[in-house]
Amino acid sequence: MTDNIKTSPTADLATLIIEGMQERKAKKITIVDMSDIESASVNKFIICQATSTTQVSAIADSIRDYVNTTVRRKPYAYTGYRNCQWIAIDYGEIIAHVFLPEFREFYCLEQLWNDAVITEVEDLD
Repeated sequence: MTDNIKTSPTADLATLIIEGMQERKAKKITIVDMSDIESASVNKFIICQATSTTQVSAIADSIRDYVNTTVRRKPYAYTGYRNCQWIAIDYGEIIAHVFLPEFREFYCLEQLWNDAVITEVEDLD
């Protein structure tokens, strides 16, 4: 994990989300830290991608299960399970996004928040 995750008040949650993603072999995990952006509605996006709709669903389930099992915290909301092309899981201060590659490229959330601090997490291969 990167050191900058540990310095924020949401460090434990961010780390757990990333570990939940990695449990199901998520790729290209990116942390978009918007905590210093006044107009941002959340502190962080944690974004990853999967190779199939089945894996998108499995990663999203893993995040929810891992966070709930570890710290007994459930998301406020989640959406996208119907098509499993992009699932968003809202924990209030952090939103986890699990994409198919073509949808991640289309929406390009990292570039929408280009004034945020962007951190790439190394894939676990």
